[in-house]
Amino acid sequence: MKIRSATPDDVLLIYSFIRKKSEFDREIGAYSGVLQVTKDKIRKTIFGTVPFSYVLFAENSERVVGFALYGFRYSSFAGQPSLWLDDLYVDEDMRSQGAGAALMSYLAQVAKDNDCTHLGWNADARNTRGLSFYDRIAAKITEQKGNRCFLTWTPQILTV
Repeated sequence: MKIRSATPDDVLLIYSFIRKKSEFDREIGAYSGVLQVTKDKIRKTIFGTVPFSYVLFAENSERVVGFALYGFRYSSFAGQPSLWLDDLYVDEDMRSQGAGAALMSYLAQVAKDNDCTHLGWNADARNTRGLSFYDRIAAKITEQKGNRCFLTWTPQILTV
C-alpha cells in the first residue's frame, strides 16, 4: 500500500472520495444534510494560497482505494499543534487490507514531524467496524455525546 499526498490534479478524486464518505455516513444514519462541497471549493481551500486542509491517498498497484483529509489545530496552553482528522474512508471492497492502517501510520508520522501532541477526530457510534479499527490501533474514546464519539490517539511514535 502506497500513501501519497494529493496534488491539484486530484481535485476530482478528492471530490469523489468526499461523496463516497458522505454516502457511507448517510447509510449508517450519521449524515442527513446536503453536500455543499464543489470541485472549485476544494481547489480554493485545499490548494489555494493558504491550505485549510490536506489530503492523503492510499493506493495499491491498481487504483486509489482510500483517503484521509486532515488539518492542524493549535493549543495556546500547550504551545503545540495537534492533528485533526476530518475524514478517513477506504473503499468497501478494500477494507481490512491495510489501507486504513497505512493512512493512520502516515498521519502519525506527519504528527511527529510537526511536533503534534496527538491526533483527534470524531466517529459515529453506529460505525462499529470503524470503532473496532480505532480500538485496534489503541485510539481512545475520550467523550461520547449521543452517537458522536470523540477519539484521540497518541501513538508510540509521538512520545518522547
